[in-house]
Amino acid sequence: MFVIRWILGRIILLLNAIFAPTPRKRSADEMAKISQQVQGLALYQYAACPFCVKVRRAMRRQNLPIQTVDAKQAEHKQVLVNHGGKLQVPCLRIEKNGQVEWLYESSSIINYLNDEFA
Repeated sequence: MFVIRWILGRIILLLNAIFAPTPRKRSADEMAKISQQVQGLALYQYAACPFCVKVRRAMRRQNLPIQTVDAKQAEHKQVLVNHGGKLQVPCLRIEKNGQVEWLYESSSIINYLNDEFA
């Protein structure tokens, strides 16, 4: 089963690289403002997870430089479980005004990004 998942994961990554969406064009001033706004965001993800790929494609489409965190690494996995409440990816960590919110589910994350940055 591991081998099948590994092969499928590599196929997903290859297709994502070949058919990557075109990033939204923004002026330098807009990008500076967006970069400032996304500093409190981090996407906890696995590289070959199809739902994580879906969120990363939406981030690329919107041209959002959001930090990605590999949740397979022990320290990041522990942070996700301890603070987010469960080991599930993708998960968007949103820090606003000193408050931290953990948003799960790829569709919810994409809707949040579209509402905030579209």
